[in-house]
Amino acid sequence: MIRPALTEIGIFLIPFAVYALFLLATRSNLVAQSSWPLPSIAKLLLGSLLLVIASFIMLANFSGAPPHSTYIPAHIENGRLVPGVEK
Repeated sequence: MIRPALTEIGIFLIPFAVYALFLLATRSNLVAQSSWPLPSIAKLLLGSLLLVIASFIMLANFSGAPPHSTYIPAHIENGRLVPGVEK
């Protein structure tokens, strides 16, 4: 469960990292408050939220079992554990 959460946090931080690289490339002071004006932070936040929403939609559409599949849970057959499967 931690891997998907860390993935979404990483996706959220991508625009901020790109902006920081832009500041480094333009030789601006990375830690100066004037390099991070509120309108820029708002745009980065909006871009980050759009990326996270898009990733949630992609995750919902392209992961998991196929539609109308049936899950057969793990069970014991002849003393052996048979793992769960989607059919």
